[in-house]
Parts: sequence; C-alpha cells; structure tokens
Amino acid sequence: MQMRRTTRFRELIEATEILLLPGVHDALSARIAAEVGYQAITCGGYAATASLLGAPDIAQLSMTEMADLYARLCDCVSLPILADADTGYGNAVNVARTVRAFERAGVAALFIEDQVAPKRCGHMEGKRVIPVADMVAKLKAALDARQDHDLVIMARTDARAIEGFEAAIERAQIYREAGADVIFVEAPLTVDEMMRICSEVPAPCMANNVEGGKTPLLAAAQLEEIGYAAVAFPVAATYAIAQTLRRLYTVLLQSGDTASLQKDMVGFTAFHDIVGLPQLREMERGCEGFARDLLERLADPERRDL
Repeated sequence: MQMRRTTRFRELIEATEILLLPGVHDALSARIAAEVGYQAITCGGYAATASLLGAPDIAQLSMTEMADLYARLCDCVSLPILADADTGYGNAVNVARTVRAFERAGVAALFIEDQVAPKRCGHMEGKRVIPVADMVAKLKAALDARQDHDLVIMARTDARAIEGFEAAIERAQIYREAGADVIFVEAPLTVDEMMRICSEVPAPCMANNVEGGKTPLLAAAQLEEIGYAAVAFPVAATYAIAQTLRRLYTVLLQSGDTASLQKDMVGFTAFHDIVGLPQLREMERGCEGFARDLLERLADPERRDL
C-alpha cells in the first residue's frame, strides 16, 4: 500500500537531511520536477499568479482558484506538495474552509501567514501583519479543520520587516506553542538571524531562497548545517522560464525561425515522454482490447458464460 503524501511529507520534514523543495507553477513543471527526482515540491502564490494571470503576487488569486490549481498538480504527480494558503483568505472561519478545500485537492502540507490582507510577496516593501491573537486563532482553526492529522500545518510570520527580528522570533515561538507543525520566518536579513531562528524556535523551520530577495542565498547543505529542516526555491523556475521565453520570442521575431535555438529545446518524442503519452497509449490499447474481447465473447454463445 502506497504511503499517503501527508505522511511522506511529515517524514521528510522530520528526517535529518534537509528537504529541498523546488517551486513549480503548473502541471508540466511538476511533471519535470518528478522526473528529475525530487522527493516533494512546492507551488507558491508568486509563481501561480505569474503563470495564471501574468501578474504580481499581491493577493489577486482567490482561494478556489488556488485549490483548483493544487488539485491539477496532485492529479498530475504523486509527489507531496507544499501549498501556499496565503493569509487563509479571511478570518478563522475562512481558514477552516481553506484547509478543507486544499486537503480535498490532495496537498501534503500548507502554510498560513500573518500578513494583513491583501498580502504582498514576502520580499516586497509595504507589508503589514495582523495581531498575534488573530493569527493564533487562524492556526487553531486550521488544526481543527484538517481531517488527516498528518497534513502538515506550517505557520509563516512576516513580522521581521515590520516589527523587527525579536518580534518575529517571539511570534514564531507562539505559533509553535499554538500547534503549528513547522515554522517559516520570512525574509531574515543575515546568516546570523537565520541561525538564531533555528536555535531559538523549538520547531522544524523552513528557509525560503528567493533570488534577488532580502535573505542571503545559501546552498541546501549550508542551511542544513544551520539547522533548517526544509528549503524552498519558489521562484527560480519562474524566473528561468521568463528569461528563456523572452530569448526565444526575441530570436523568432528577429530571424523568423527557431533553428539556432533547437539545441536548447526538448525534442518532439522526448516531450511526449515527459507528459506521459506512451503510458496513455498503453492504457488506450488495453481498454480497446478489453472492449473487443468482451464483444467477441458476448457474440459467441459458447463463450458467453466464460
């Protein structure tokens, strides 16, 4: 019997080796991450908003749009997925509905943040945070709403940019006391701050590597040594795709062909392998064979009762 994705994600978080979470933004990128060999993936609002709306991460996607995206990702790959539940999309009542919707979609874990809605990307300016008591109430609602107790509930605080580092540490400690399984202190500014997070917060902690963001970019091995349980690279793929597409479209516009770029492309057959065409054709043949056999048996009186 295959292990539930929630249980698998919890095991990966509790393991001694740091969990590396590449960011995906659609089913195709999820398939590629699975093919490469990752043990789990994440999909955040930043990448999802860019992919679905071509817009920045300033709370423009609804809860149901995100739940629908996660359902598609979970249908596409069997990997555990860490979901971005934003601010929970409202108060404690809304948080409970969000958790139920995301859990039905099939995610293995989700995080809720303490920003004021509408939120912003954690490395943007102009953020605000809600009172600690309001966030604790949201966490209580999230923990009570989950049906599978292996579903990992992660608490994120953005207080570092607004109230200072000490306040962020205090919030993280309180959120752990409230029952959060994992803590995510967003946008620490120095390696020393990152070390203090892991030493002063009595919980597994996640680092967030945002290229061009406020936090020092450290390799997974360095973050593991500091004490982090997981590290996400939520926007790297989105940035790489944007650069690749800009180059392709520019060359095509200027030259009228893609001959010079084909060495950087996946081939026709290789792409079909990525998206699972051979497996679907095999299933198709199996179903057609079953149908032929059934009809032949029903048409032959001597075989009808076989």
